[in-house]
Amino acid sequence: MPESSARAEPVDPGAISPMELHDTARETVVPFRPDRLVRLYTCGITPYDATHLGHACTYITFDIFQRRLIDRGHLVRYVRNITDVDDDMLRAARERGIHHLDLAFGVTRRFEEDMEALGNMPPWSEPRASGAIPAIRRLIHELLERGQAYRSGDAVFFDVSTSVVFGSLSHLSAAEMRDRGVEMGEEPDDSRRRSPLDTILWKSSAVDEPAWDSPWGRGRPGWHVECAAMAVSQLGPTVDLHGGGTDLIHPHHECSAALASAFTGEPLSRHWMHQAMVHHRGQKMSKSLGNLVFVSDLLNGTEPMAVRLSLLMNHYRRSWEWGPDLLPAALERLERWRSASAGRESDHVLDTVRDALDADLDVPAAVEAIDAAVGTGRGVEKAAALLGVDLEVRGVNASGHGGRDR
Repeated sequence: MPESSARAEPVDPGAISPMELHDTARETVVPFRPDRLVRLYTCGITPYDATHLGHACTYITFDIFQRRLIDRGHLVRYVRNITDVDDDMLRAARERGIHHLDLAFGVTRRFEEDMEALGNMPPWSEPRASGAIPAIRRLIHELLERGQAYRSGDAVFFDVSTSVVFGSLSHLSAAEMRDRGVEMGEEPDDSRRRSPLDTILWKSSAVDEPAWDSPWGRGRPGWHVECAAMAVSQLGPTVDLHGGGTDLIHPHHECSAALASAFTGEPLSRHWMHQAMVHHRGQKMSKSLGNLVFVSDLLNGTEPMAVRLSLLMNHYRRSWEWGPDLLPAALERLERWRSASAGRESDHVLDTVRDALDADLDVPAAVEAIDAAVGTGRGVEKAAALLGVDLEVRGVNASGHGGRDR
């Protein structure tokens, strides 16, 4: 698993001012000062449905972040997991009458095809929860030994009262955390819990669910402990930046951070970055509401770079509404950028884009800078590439994904 390496002429990260990024835990924009090797972790998909725009926006944001780090001269180890042991996925497999591994394989393959079509660089590592069971069992065993977890009935729970960091990410009250947990599938009224906020680490499996042997009975792990174990086993006790969508702040990232910190004695992440939600038809995209917009549908007959561009017009911390006019506008912008690519590219536009990305990943400002350069007849190929937009003309193949013209 080689690190993502810098481009041919990287900027020396020690010779320029640091990036400024909003940190969720500190609730403000602060300098981001990693070493030359940067460790990033993002929560990946639960593979039971196709990739929607919420996924795409999150992973494009982290892709652009990676590109700028590489441009600054850093090496990047980017880990994006696959949660292939999860209640939602197992429920979906049962409803469709297929094996959960078959479902996970098909959805994961389509997700990776969508990410490649959108121009995202592949992660350094993409661990699966099903492959992290030894690390998960070791983490649970350690917490039980230290008295920070307890057995109750046929399950094991983490005692959140023993954590010194629980609550410091979301800054929610206990009542707010309880309500938010219910929205995200937690069961605070489970009588086996000592506290409504205690999170499950190990549970028994139903007859049609995956199961592994453990000292606490044959079963499977809970969601939060999976990510805690994968992050620590892949990148060490503390990563430079951890993130995902804002819907994951609590309970998922809150609990994962508490579990990992209890296990290692170190903070899970030095910095937390979260992508705001995408709305459609006036509400947050949600499978339950039936208002998801799938990437594969947008790629059907449309150039992938236009789809990517259509998602770059809103700052990652601002929620926004998907509408039918966005894709045609992105196609027009793509053609304008391409028409200018034959022109001489000045260092000014590239430096302006760099400055925008260093200012809390202000991608809309970077797009505006490229538009301005195009308006003066300047080439913008390098600047566009920093946003992951490839200006080479591509066709559209039968599957809807862009293919390189030959």
